[in-house]
Amino acid sequence: MGTRARQPSPSATARRAVARLAAAGSARRAAGMLRYFRADEDVRFHGVALPTVRRIARDIWTAARGRWDVRTATAFTDRMVSAPELETKAVGILVLGRWSSAFPRGLLPTARRWLADGHLATWAAVDLVAPTVLTPLVRQYPELAPRVATWTRARSLWVRRAAAVTFVPLARRGERLPLAYRVARALADDDHDLIHKATGWLLREAGKTDMARLEAFLRAEGPRLPRTTVRYAIERFPVGARRRLLEATR
Repeated sequence: MGTRARQPSPSATARRAVARLAAAGSARRAAGMLRYFRADEDVRFHGVALPTVRRIARDIWTAARGRWDVRTATAFTDRMVSAPELETKAVGILVLGRWSSAFPRGLLPTARRWLADGHLATWAAVDLVAPTVLTPLVRQYPELAPRVATWTRARSLWVRRAAAVTFVPLARRGERLPLAYRVARALADDDHDLIHKATGWLLREAGKTDMARLEAFLRAEGPRLPRTTVRYAIERFPVGARRRLLEATR
């Protein structure tokens, strides 16, 4: 009973984390961070450098290890991602990632809710939650992978981007390539440039272990792919091959 009383609660830990981020923040750095984001992205910052963000997350993990379970960690992250500042969201996601081996299947709809409700409404937040939370879930529960692939039809831009970015670490290792290409094909007609870039990134990584397959895909589907997607996808081809593929996909 005494040990339970000393456990750091998610809400109290979240308050302390936000206070620590605010104290470490810099208005000048916060203003500079904005240049990496589109004008229509609702993004705010404390102005904290990434190494400090990671250190705060590590300290929280150290204090909670052996005391929290994955459900408690999820409750902490739920509080953190609802805050407006990107660094606060990042700490929450990084802490939750420490429990990746214990992720339950039910975490997938929770993460999707964070995306669909606009709590992770920047490319940076999506690009952190996807490999930290969604990719481990897909690896641990392969039956979830096709479900994530259907997110390409979501109304939310951030859910659609997550559909692509979740498969990036897998495609890089030659895993789940059929689904990676299915996602890329499904997103080919998307009209948002953040999806064009994510799709090109996914294709580029898929080509790392099978360049011939990527080339065949681009020759077949390239004419309907946005030029940004194609340019991202062919970055690791030799110069001559890039030129030929740019011409072949017009």
